[in-house]
Amino acid sequence: MKILTQLAATAAVFACAALPALAESHGAGADMSWTESEWGPDDEIGAANRLSPELAMQAAGLVTEGKVYSLGLTLDRNVPAFPPRSMSIAILQPGQVNNSGLGPTQTTYNDDIFMGWLGIGSQIDGLGHIGVDHVYYNGNDGSEFVQGDGMTKLGIEKVPPIVTRGVLLDMTEHYGQDMLTEGTAYTREDIMAAAEAQGVEIREGDVVLFHSGWLDLLKEETRDAARYGSVEPGLGKTGAEYLAEIGVVAVGADTWGLEAVPFEEGVGVFEVHQILLAHNGIYILENMVTEELAADDVHEFMFVLGQAKVRGAVQMIINPVAIR
Repeated sequence: MKILTQLAATAAVFACAALPALAESHGAGADMSWTESEWGPDDEIGAANRLSPELAMQAAGLVTEGKVYSLGLTLDRNVPAFPPRSMSIAILQPGQVNNSGLGPTQTTYNDDIFMGWLGIGSQIDGLGHIGVDHVYYNGNDGSEFVQGDGMTKLGIEKVPPIVTRGVLLDMTEHYGQDMLTEGTAYTREDIMAAAEAQGVEIREGDVVLFHSGWLDLLKEETRDAARYGSVEPGLGKTGAEYLAEIGVVAVGADTWGLEAVPFEEGVGVFEVHQILLAHNGIYILENMVTEELAADDVHEFMFVLGQAKVRGAVQMIINPVAIR
């Protein structure tokens, strides 16, 4: 509860800081060109339009060893989550308490009930997650599509399977640190330099992941969940703009919120989220387990993700895989 209280206080500060920026966002002369998708007025999948059979085949060509990496966290009630998100499960044996099971074979079984938020642990942020003053990707007005029982547009069920080339940039290598400090922001120049030094080119249609070592704070021997969930190193504004210019499909990191927190000077509250999701339809992948890829010095791989298709959902718990 102490951790959640601290995170809630952090969220409240962020929300208060956001109000002036949002109030000015639709003023005279505001650039609203981002509200018109390059894929047309009815588009709901954004950068996923860049996926193709050709990209999937090229990604398959990167597989030389067949080693598979799980990029998802093991989820339980102790994993830090942005407040007030939480989860728990309940295990049941329906109708089996006072008998030996079903039928002459005495078949017994266990079922489970999940109680929680879908934006916890390793997750994909859908295009209906972050907007600018209630305007979301492709100019969708929140008052018209956000319903209490599910969104009628931009739902997570619209996102197609993502099979494409994955790129890992090891930012601990770039900065020469085992674990980056909070607030470290990856700029356009940082990303270009890290990619060149690590011998990888970021291309249109890629999924780009960043390794910062931040998940070390959740290991038993170094556990500091309060620090992990309240601040973080991450993508900066110019870095997000650079990746959008290239035309990537998704951007992820081994942190809870992808972008640098505290936010860069002059950068708005979760403005990187706005640039990627609302402005460019680029998906965000949070709490990605990148440690093993970084340890094996893997910088390009086949990336595969097929999330649960819950109609009208904003986000989804995921376990994507990388294959080298």
